[in-house]
Amino acid sequence: MRQKVLELLLQIPKGRVTTYRELAKAARTGPRAVGAIMRSNRQPGFYPCYKVISSTGHVGEYSGPGGVQEKIRMLRADGVEVKNGRVDLERFLHRF
Repeated sequence: MRQKVLELLLQIPKGRVTTYRELAKAARTGPRAVGAIMRSNRQPGFYPCYKVISSTGHVGEYSGPGGVQEKIRMLRADGVEVKNGRVDLERFLHRF
């Protein structure tokens, strides 16, 4: 399951995000399991866990260096608009 989730992360195009729920559905697991996999990602430079956000559009937490502010910086650098800690899922959501 872990490897499947990480492989799916690589399918998210530039300028797009997905949610824990969408990723869980595609990997046939639960959103909390996806969250645990994201928190334990040892290769965030390769597996872009910063692209996974809450189904409400909130950016959520980031356990990497710089915390949530770094997650927002990386999302913006990727072309995802973040306003008040939220992403417009109508515009930026990637579905599998």
